[in-house]
Amino acid sequence: MTVTPESLYWIVFIGIALASWLVSASLNRKFKRYSKEPLRMTGRDVAEKMLHDNGIYDVEITCVKGQLTDHYNPANKTVNLSEEVYNGANVAAAAVAAHECGHAVQHATEYGPLGLRSALVPVVSFSSKWVTWIILGGLLLIGSSAGQTLLLVGICLYAVLTLFSFITLPVEVNASQRAVNWLREAGITDNETTAMASDALHSAAYTYVVAALSSLASLIYYILIFMGRRD
Repeated sequence: MTVTPESLYWIVFIGIALASWLVSASLNRKFKRYSKEPLRMTGRDVAEKMLHDNGIYDVEITCVKGQLTDHYNPANKTVNLSEEVYNGANVAAAAVAAHECGHAVQHATEYGPLGLRSALVPVVSFSSKWVTWIILGGLLLIGSSAGQTLLLVGICLYAVLTLFSFITLPVEVNASQRAVNWLREAGITDNETTAMASDALHSAAYTYVVAALSSLASLIYYILIFMGRRD
């Protein structure tokens, strides 16, 4: 039986979708569990202490609405924590706050992968805005030279997005390592709660792994279509 690019793609797509659901469910379950493990400091307190312990005083800590909206913005040097994390005095809140501050420490110490990731942001922003329409146009006009050109351009843009997703992996893993190590060394967590924080952040990292693999699978699929139509 001949396996076509389309059938192979759908097999991989379904597998990745299932993996994504399992990772998301596990992540939500663990964060809900670790949100019930109390600590003496709120996420905001943890963020402020971690920044100051690393000699960083020019980063602002803000509270933003929504869930899973926590992020570090290198453009304006802000650690943005969701309300649940900002006000929460528990292991999950501490882990997330420390992780986002890990990005601030990366920025302050000129961590290479973060710099590369930041440099790609303008290109990624452009690519994510147009790539779907360009690839769709290429697929609709695939029998013509214009369609081939559009599809090739779309593949190049999608390759940038895929590269960005893989560069994100070491950035996120390193931020988590910095967070867990600091939480333990600063005495914010003991052996038991350090393990919980590490477990939560490892689960979060898996979401980036799945996203990167999904992006790579789609890129390979488009390349196979392009190569097939050229033959």
